[in-house]
Amino acid sequence: MIIKTINLEDYKEVAELIRESFSQSEHGYGNEAELVDKIRNEEGYIKDLEIVAFEDGKITGHGLLSEVSIVNQSQSFKGLVLAPLDVLPAYQGKGIGAAILLELEKRAKILDYSFISILGHESYYPRFGYVPASQYQIQAPFEVPDENFMIKELIEGGLEGKSGVIQYSEAFN
Repeated sequence: MIIKTINLEDYKEVAELIRESFSQSEHGYGNEAELVDKIRNEEGYIKDLEIVAFEDGKITGHGLLSEVSIVNQSQSFKGLVLAPLDVLPAYQGKGIGAAILLELEKRAKILDYSFISILGHESYYPRFGYVPASQYQIQAPFEVPDENFMIKELIEGGLEGKSGVIQYSEAFN
């Protein structure tokens, strides 16, 4: 498996991968490919935080981190959100998603981000250290089960003294 930063030439194949992987998921396709396009067109898009995995000469997985903020009455703290992480159904269960997630975390640390938030499967992400965001008094801006709205410190103490509501970029609206 090869993991690399996405290129413009990869966009079409990634859009197809996203549609296929989410169409066969528990919750179905929810316009994730369109979300990725919107994020790429935002001023704050960071190309190094969008990666693809190659295996057998094709893209088999994709992951994207984009900026979010934890906002409360007096402060705002920048961090990242994983949306989406996707692997072709035929390649799931082979460690591709884990490899993408770990590479994205490594890149986020290099760029000095202190946390990643995730809206995801409660049995998958905890094995990578993600915990319910409520443990840090951090809430989603919408109704979501506590066990599915998670967060991880990328540096020790990265969430210390930070509480509030996650604010997503305009792409998510």
